[in-house]
Amino acid sequence: MRVHPVNSSVRGRAAAVLAASIAVAAVLSGCASATETADSTGGSAESGAFPVTIESALGSVTIDKAPERVATWGWSTQDAVLALGVVPIAMPKNVYGGNDDGVLPWSADAIDALGGETPQLFSGGDTGEVPFEEFVEAKPDVILAPYSGLTQEDYDTLSKIAPVVAYPEDPWALPWQDQLTVVGQALGKSAEAEAILDDVSGQISELAAANEVIAGKSFIYVSALEADKLNVFRADDPRVDLLTQLGMEVSANVSDLDADPGAGSYFYQLSYENLGEIDADLVVGYFENQAAVDTFLADPLVAAMPAIREGRFAPVVGESYVMASSAPTALAIPWMLGNYVPELAAAAAQVD
Repeated sequence: MRVHPVNSSVRGRAAAVLAASIAVAAVLSGCASATETADSTGGSAESGAFPVTIESALGSVTIDKAPERVATWGWSTQDAVLALGVVPIAMPKNVYGGNDDGVLPWSADAIDALGGETPQLFSGGDTGEVPFEEFVEAKPDVILAPYSGLTQEDYDTLSKIAPVVAYPEDPWALPWQDQLTVVGQALGKSAEAEAILDDVSGQISELAAANEVIAGKSFIYVSALEADKLNVFRADDPRVDLLTQLGMEVSANVSDLDADPGAGSYFYQLSYENLGEIDADLVVGYFENQAAVDTFLADPLVAAMPAIREGRFAPVVGESYVMASSAPTALAIPWMLGNYVPELAAAAAQVD
């Protein structure tokens, strides 16, 4: 994907998702009974939603009432919160892909649409180092981190500040659909979360139907961040899962080349000397800018790969696009897919 301004149709799709979520909130609020709990940050929680207990790999937490001060941690949880009509009081700063304030463009659009102000921005979003003192300063009612790399020690320390919702199984692995579901539970907005999920899933299906050449095509998703080493993303990674939602298939080669599938990471490394073993219809990869793409393609071992040689290569290029694909969300997906899927289809059309 070439770096270019976001066109009006893509902004329109993202705005439509946000508008739909606000409309859902309004309808649910309008139908609310007198027994519902007011949520000062974004409409009403559903009747009977609290108390709610949410299990995670790091511990169980019970939220007694609708949170009024929501803090998030990780790459994408803030988008699930925003899609549900709530502006967090604090969230991580995005040094990579963010605007001048450190807010991702689709998140900034949502904050503006909700009439909110830029939240307190936590440091450490780019390093994974949790800024505990900043969390104390934010005074949250709840900390939502279902897509993060929290350690048990991090979780235990944060839990002294506010209830923490972590990931259910592995760090950095929860699909955007499940993130939305978990956040919906935590905010007492499960029905609204389900409605937004259906809307975004419908948009993905529409794009797949309009670009049917990609259906059934096998792919391998990579990044090239170290000299002579390729990162290959495993099948349970969210960026891989997004492409399977479009009807594509993870190449069997991905698991065949995996020397340690139980390592617990969302990717493994493959030496450039083994690139000839890759067998997939398409090679998909993310790159910070076009210069990084050009450097990758200039390597003789990369250039010799059949998929590269035959134009079956679909790079995601540009920091914001990398973030949108690496941590897909209900807001990021409409923002980027309208531009990227046609380019993916063009590469798929080169498959014999």
